[in-house]
Amino acid sequence: MRAPASFVLLVLLFSCGPAKDGDSVRIFTAGIRHESNTFCPWPTTEENFTVRRAAEVLESEDWARYLVEHGVDVAPSVHAYASPYGKVDRSVYEKFKDEILEGARGAGAVDGVYLDLHGAMHVNGYEDAQVDLTRSLREVLGREVLFGASFDLHGNISQDLIDELDLMTAYRTAPHVDGAETRERAARLLLEAIRGGQRPAIAHINIPILIPGEKGITSVEPLRSLYAQLPEIGEKEGLADASIFAGMPWTDVRRAGMSVQVVAHDISYADQAREEAERLAGEIWEKRADLDFDVEALETDDGIRAALEAGESTVFLTDSGDNTTGGSAGDSTIVLRRLLAHKVPDAVLAGIVDPEAVEACEKTGVGNGIRVTVGGKIDHVFSEAFEIAGEVRFLTPPELRGTNRRACVVKVDGVLTVLLASRRSYTSPRDFVDVEIDPLRHKIVVAKLGYLFQPLRDIAPREILLLTPGFANQELESLAYENVRRPIYPLDPEMDWRP
Repeated sequence: MRAPASFVLLVLLFSCGPAKDGDSVRIFTAGIRHESNTFCPWPTTEENFTVRRAAEVLESEDWARYLVEHGVDVAPSVHAYASPYGKVDRSVYEKFKDEILEGARGAGAVDGVYLDLHGAMHVNGYEDAQVDLTRSLREVLGREVLFGASFDLHGNISQDLIDELDLMTAYRTAPHVDGAETRERAARLLLEAIRGGQRPAIAHINIPILIPGEKGITSVEPLRSLYAQLPEIGEKEGLADASIFAGMPWTDVRRAGMSVQVVAHDISYADQAREEAERLAGEIWEKRADLDFDVEALETDDGIRAALEAGESTVFLTDSGDNTTGGSAGDSTIVLRRLLAHKVPDAVLAGIVDPEAVEACEKTGVGNGIRVTVGGKIDHVFSEAFEIAGEVRFLTPPELRGTNRRACVVKVDGVLTVLLASRRSYTSPRDFVDVEIDPLRHKIVVAKLGYLFQPLRDIAPREILLLTPGFANQELESLAYENVRRPIYPLDPEMDWRP
């Protein structure tokens, strides 16, 4: 007996309509997050990555807990993260990618995909590995599945990547304090779109501006007012979110540079999203000359002299060219040499990556004198190895020597020199606590950063950015770019552009 037509229509409406709050939603998740410095000749290898899978993801990530608490069946695959460094080794990327695709094939029917990305990852042999990963997942899971992603605002975003996504959002603070918040926002936007039966659309504009992150601080003008608009744009009728990317200038790829994105709830609001994106991009372009350092930026010797003459109890200096959070080597000896040349009586330098020197200190023991060559093993382009003589003042306890906290401190004349067994960035006071140093008890504190991360900014009486050479050189005009699109500001200062 054939069912009445009205009954069939009713069944179709309920089975094809938008998912309600109580309906089951299944979301597949994955991520390979890395900021690649293509000027650094050393590759990022598998041992550099922290990898979480399955239950580890559900237990450790706020965005995963959010989804679970809102009734989502979360199917996590590989989530891999590595600190900024050279290009990701191709075999490492492909190993992660294959595992992610295998997970997608075994995930069954899913309503959405959440990708935790950076935006500035570069892999040898790929134009844009993030496009490759997303496109490959589309081939497995289908074009009808909603894809959402979160990014660091230092990502270099291409139209090709936008074409593979339905929605996206990025950090809104530099120095970053909203990573977890951003990833949870991406998860929320994705879930809302799935349950609302929406098909979001993204308006994207690349802006031909190339700046280091140190000229893209979001808490000062002109970016403060620009970033303040993003939540307001996301609250306008038909719009869901907006992002501004400052970009990553030390990834020499065509897509490098600033960009903006505005997400519409669906295609019917695409024109409004485009209008907002064009307006925002135009405002950024008009203020391009105002994108500058928010602290003093001095040549190395000038910065050291200024710190010595300062009345403040402590002055933080950042070795910006050897900025490990920008993918640089972390073993330049340039600033150490200059501190000693100036006979600085009281300074901390954190830190120089040199596992061999750390091992030599461990064999020597605390309280004993040592003569050892440090640095120049990774960055032997701008820097070179340097022999120091001093006293071992600190060694990481034996039970922690298998971790990234393994370090030693050698006092060389007036400089407490922190030597690290592996690349690590000193971004907060607790990093100094690990080597039993209170930074505010010393006149000069040097960190291998560009801008100070917020926990150090919060305590620093004064900050000076040193314009040191290195793989994260702040003077972009001096870098040998081969692939960045041209013209681009400030490499081509007289250029004109409009959205």
